Amino acid sequence: MKKKYENESLVNEYIKYTKVRLIDYLGKQLGIYSSEEALSIALNQGLDLVVISEKSIPPVCKIIDYGKYKFNQEKKAKEAKKKQHNASIKEVKMRYKIENHDYNVRLNQALRFLQAGDKVKATITFRGREVQHTNLAIELLNKMAKNLNEISTVQQIPTKDGKNITMILTPNKK
Repeated sequence: MKKKYENESLVNEYIKYTKVRLIDYLGKQLGIYSSEEALSIALNQGLDLVVISEKSIPPVCKIIDYGKYKFNQEKKAKEAKKKQHNASIKEVKMRYKIENHDYNVRLNQALRFLQAGDKVKATITFRGREVQHTNLAIELLNKMAKNLNEISTVQQIPTKDGKNITMILTPNKK
């Protein structure tokens, strides 16, 4: 019988190996047995014979309750998925002539994003002739990077992109 899924284990009579290394319910190695002998030992104990590792020679089988085993595998996979955090890029937009209070609001926004584990893209936009003042915008972005340097690092230095100047900050690893 073929397995339905890649992560599904072979169980009981579907194990077609001639010899298997057998491990009992408590984790003690019992030795190398034929699959028929191993299966009869497992069924006598009222448990299942499950292939744990097909890669070793001979394959490793364990005598366990397959229902509990499958439940625990799914539980571990769910926990691992919970712990993953996909860092997305959050954007903070401002103008180079920003007032002090507004700057602090943007700084706090960026701080919250970084503490949540997200990257921050700080963008300064220009209108019309304001493009002449790119040096002031770069100074403002460098000031933001300096204010956030304890919890972040600069991934991309301030660079001009059309009528915008952008900088990307990434959170420091904990």
